[in-house]
Amino acid sequence: MMAAPRKIDPPAPGLNPAQQKARRQRNVAIGLAIAALCMLFYLVTLAKMGASFFARSM
Repeated sequence: MMAAPRKIDPPAPGLNPAQQKARRQRNVAIGLAIAALCMLFYLVTLAKMGASFFARSM
């Protein structure tokens, strides 16, 4: 059984279209910054483990 499709949230009361657009852009920027930080943590972790991690026998 499939879940019902999510509905798009209605615009916040009291915000004009320019403010809504600014909020959306800010949310996208925050999301991209969090994704970049996660990628940075992942790469630093791999670098700390060193190349020997990939050469180990399984």
